[in-house]
Amino acid sequence: MPDKTHIKYILDESEMPKAWYNVVPDLPRPLSPVLHPATKQPVGPDDLAPIFPMALIAQEMSQENYIEIPEPVRQVYAQWRPSPLFRARRLEKMLDTPARIYYKYEGVSPVGSHKPNTAVAQLFYNREEGVRKIATETGAGQWGSSLAMAGAFFGMEIEVFMVKVSYQQKPYRRNMMEAFGATVHASPTDLTNAGRAILAKDPDNMGSLGIAISEAVEVAATHDDTKYSLGSVLNHVLLHQTIIGEEALLQLAKADDYPDVVIGCAGGGSNMAGLILPFVRERLKNGKQIRFLAAEPTACPSMTKGVYAYDYGDTVGMTPIVKMYTLGHDFMPPGIHAGGLRYHGMAPIMSLLHEEGIVDAKAYPQVGVFDAAVQFARAEGIIPAPESAHAIRAAIDEALEAKEAGEERVILFNLSGHGHFDMSAYAQYFAGQLEDYEYPVEAVVEAQHRMPEVDEAAFAAGD
Repeated sequence: MPDKTHIKYILDESEMPKAWYNVVPDLPRPLSPVLHPATKQPVGPDDLAPIFPMALIAQEMSQENYIEIPEPVRQVYAQWRPSPLFRARRLEKMLDTPARIYYKYEGVSPVGSHKPNTAVAQLFYNREEGVRKIATETGAGQWGSSLAMAGAFFGMEIEVFMVKVSYQQKPYRRNMMEAFGATVHASPTDLTNAGRAILAKDPDNMGSLGIAISEAVEVAATHDDTKYSLGSVLNHVLLHQTIIGEEALLQLAKADDYPDVVIGCAGGGSNMAGLILPFVRERLKNGKQIRFLAAEPTACPSMTKGVYAYDYGDTVGMTPIVKMYTLGHDFMPPGIHAGGLRYHGMAPIMSLLHEEGIVDAKAYPQVGVFDAAVQFARAEGIIPAPESAHAIRAAIDEALEAKEAGEERVILFNLSGHGHFDMSAYAQYFAGQLEDYEYPVEAVVEAQHRMPEVDEAAFAAGD
């Protein structure tokens, strides 16, 4: 039985994991090859070199199970890691549920989210290879502020293309990036060919992560001293986030407990993957019976309504083509407040796990998500980010199902960030001004006609 006297389970710095876990060699089948956007042939390291440093390219393609975390990265991590694991006892009492609810709290990082776990690593490897400047995109701003902070730590220039709707909704995130020394633009801009082309078609375009990625990749590809950095989706990004799940395994051992279901919000896949992949290892290699649930918005339901197909990672078609669950690379999401979940695709690793039935997915409407966020805040004292609140909604529903069934159920979710910079969203919620939006499946069918044509038979996975 779990320890009934503790609410928080902590590790000391000496217990911080010393390696990231790479799930790729343990997947049920190999990932489909990544294709060049022009030739539609499998990419090699030289194809990726204009936008990524070689160390990260090696990690992207690695078949090693564990990759050592460099000591300079661990030293920065030590400012907030290991992050705490909490037992949500007050929430359990509020719900009157027999379920035990745990959450891994990544909001303790200096910028208030999980994103620095990979931002710090990526900036370290770029600096080691002499890169002077990084271009990137950001939605709600957690990634941009994380990279801006890491840029300050490692003495690198950061240029951020922030989705315009989030740029307007979340000015304090923008100010945080600027405080760390980053330059921030509202995307789409007139600074790039990609941005100008989109504005020519739609001068009032409010932006998307796909558009912002196009702009950032263009800057990196056209400047010799600049590389691109992505905060989700790619294998090496998910790799860096696995420190979350590795810590959680150690902390649950201290609690003498083990989860029946592990939950994360899902936009591009990084925070959920960071928590679940070490547990996926335990299921695939050690036979642990665990369910995994991805919580996504009904406004951007890439797994629940998307198709598993080859598609571009950006709107314009500059990035490599990857096989993933996608709504279509030119998907234009509504301006929901969970800006970090407004991406058209899902990480290839997470997509394969969903396709194989290992990761389930459920979409949640915005108002119900904020209902759960407020309920959680009043029970646990933490105001969650709108993205993280999707995981809370899913966890509460799981706990209520356990109550109705009269069964014990151990629930673990990733509270990937706090919502201190999202109070305008909460203001709209309290004023009754938030609207739910159900993305029509017909739009995905239409988008399929604009996805790149790929002869998958010619690129059988693993060939």
